[in-house]
Amino acid sequence: MADATKYVPIGGGNVATDLKSLSAVLKTRKTVAFAYAFMLAFVAFTVFLAFSPSPNASSPWFTNIFSSTSTSPSHGSYNPQLPSIFSFLFPNTTSPPSNSTDPLHNDANSSRSTNASSLSVNPNTTTPTSLDNRTQTMVTFHSSQDAVPVPSTNRTTNSHAPSLEVKSPPLVTKEPSGVKNHTVSEAKAANTNQTTNATAPATNASASFTPQNVPPQNTSFNHNSSVKADSAKGVASNDDYAASLARKQGNGKNHSKGKDELMESLMKCDIFDGEWVKDDSYPLYKPGSCSFIDEQFNCIRNGRPDKEYQKYKWKPKGCSLPRLDAHRMLELLRGKRLVFVGDSLNRNMWESLICILRNAVKNRHNVYEANGRVHFRGEASYSFIFKDYHFSVELFVSPFLVQEGEMTDKNGTKKETLRLDLVSKSSSEYKDADIIIFNTGHWWTHDKTSKGQDYYQEGSHVYAELNVLEAFRRALTTWSRWVDANINPSKTIVFFRGYSASHFSGGQWNSGGQCDSETEPIGNEKYLTEYPDKMRVLEKVLKNMKTHVTYQNITRMTDFRKDGHPSIYRKQNLSPEERKSPLRYQDCSHWCLPGVPDLWNEIIYAELLMREYRKQHKQKRA
Repeated sequence: MADATKYVPIGGGNVATDLKSLSAVLKTRKTVAFAYAFMLAFVAFTVFLAFSPSPNASSPWFTNIFSSTSTSPSHGSYNPQLPSIFSFLFPNTTSPPSNSTDPLHNDANSSRSTNASSLSVNPNTTTPTSLDNRTQTMVTFHSSQDAVPVPSTNRTTNSHAPSLEVKSPPLVTKEPSGVKNHTVSEAKAANTNQTTNATAPATNASASFTPQNVPPQNTSFNHNSSVKADSAKGVASNDDYAASLARKQGNGKNHSKGKDELMESLMKCDIFDGEWVKDDSYPLYKPGSCSFIDEQFNCIRNGRPDKEYQKYKWKPKGCSLPRLDAHRMLELLRGKRLVFVGDSLNRNMWESLICILRNAVKNRHNVYEANGRVHFRGEASYSFIFKDYHFSVELFVSPFLVQEGEMTDKNGTKKETLRLDLVSKSSSEYKDADIIIFNTGHWWTHDKTSKGQDYYQEGSHVYAELNVLEAFRRALTTWSRWVDANINPSKTIVFFRGYSASHFSGGQWNSGGQCDSETEPIGNEKYLTEYPDKMRVLEKVLKNMKTHVTYQNITRMTDFRKDGHPSIYRKQNLSPEERKSPLRYQDCSHWCLPGVPDLWNEIIYAELLMREYRKQHKQKRA
């Protein structure tokens, strides 16, 4: 007792003694733990306030403590670039729904991998307040309104991002009460090099984006407002882009669909069953613009006063015949060889095609006859060169398609014969052509062929008399056998143009037949002539051929056009005998140019289009 009280100061202790006593008390374990906990909490609280300020300066500082939601940023407002402390401490948690605009909140570290996800949003429902993931996502909205990408600030773009399909981890969301049809789906990330690929179905627009490395951010969307991209950054408005692309795609599909429908209807249609209709957009080339028209076809130059006969087009009953596009036909014929073989009616058609195509060539000096000829009667063949397109349009004169010859009788007299068993000598010159158009008919109506006396020959035998239809059949059979034996159908397209109607009234071509008073087509079918027997013979021969031959049955369509012949306007310089009776010598079998043969070529053009269409579809199926 004495020892204990000996060291106690009289009248109280000093400051040093008091501190030592207090230090002894603080050395207990509980007191030390409490002190450290208080200091740690104070430091953490200070850091939290420093890096998570309130978005509203006027609100109390503690309003942001228990909320991880940020309001929609406006221009000039501050967005915190670090996530709240709760996102680090409690990942994949949700906060209660809010009545503010629907945000989509994604948090991530910049070193974490980038994934692509797709969020399908019903614009009439409320989305969760926040979706916190450990991976950064680019989001595509499929909405009946605007297709808008998630905006980002200061993001680093990888323009060469690989095209990957990445699944994002499942999103733990809490739907507000009454929310329906809220689905989260996976999306494919396409390598678009920051180009928005938009498709526009009937009601939805979508935009796909390449995954990119984007700094962590808070993002919010208002689906009830129209969000547009910043045009200053060169980014087009997604809704405008989608609508524009949809229109282009729609127009392209409609054009393609319309073209397909036209071709399908043509292939099912009887092109030669129709009528002539007035169309002021015709003729296909300006009268007087083509210097290659022979005098006998150049009716306007020869003084014909009326021009309405040039303004008709052929309209099939079951389809629409496409107007001949000369530029397109030039391309279809590029690098090819087109040959006409037949009589003067094929020459009529040949000259028509040359004029149509020449009218579309830029440099007309590059269209010329191979031998420099400017008149096209009297020679066995002619060839027009289209130099810029590397093709030719040729004519081989062969009125019967079989050989005309001579034979010496017993008295030593030479007489003309028609070799029904031999094709024309020029056949070897055109058998390799790409397109061949044959015809015959008119010369089989002349006196010598009609009577058939001492004229038709087979081998060394000359028939004293042979019916003209039988002779016609034998000649066509000889021709068909030559085609089957010499034409390669995989290379050469073969056409046969049928008989072109004549309109002599009061006689024939050499007996005063006339048509000069005709200025309009026949309007009623009952006035058409009977279908020629020769064409029935031709059709039977064509059916028995191995090689496919496209038959141009123009007989009926030409029978309407009694107004289209040169008649008295077949030449300028009349002979003395013709001057005495000009009405006696008329041409009512050939056709004025421009005129009816232009439409024969328009049908050839349609046939070439159909062949190209079939070829393209065959390649697609293959």
